[in-house]
Amino acid sequence: MAKQQKAVDPRHYDVIVAPHITEKATLLSEQNAVVFKVAPGATKPEIKAAVEALFDVNVTGVNTIVQKGKTKRWKGAPYQRSDMKKAIVTLKDGQSIDVTTGI
Repeated sequence: MAKQQKAVDPRHYDVIVAPHITEKATLLSEQNAVVFKVAPGATKPEIKAAVEALFDVNVTGVNTIVQKGKTKRWKGAPYQRSDMKKAIVTLKDGQSIDVTTGI
């Protein structure tokens, strides 16, 4: 018999917006951690459930950060970047997520 896949809740795709790929995020991958941009209203249990369902891994911890948007100038006119919520997801030992491939 073929292995049965669990149905993924479509709301999980709304929680995880994108992987956050930076130099610091790459260094965190050595400690079994992955950084994602998440929805502003997402809670830690929602983020944990979404990552476990979408990537089929075991999550041991979720830390969240709200990065406030900077005030910048373009052609002399000020504007504000959007606020961004990030989640640092720690995985069980021996597991990893390849963020370069899609879901």
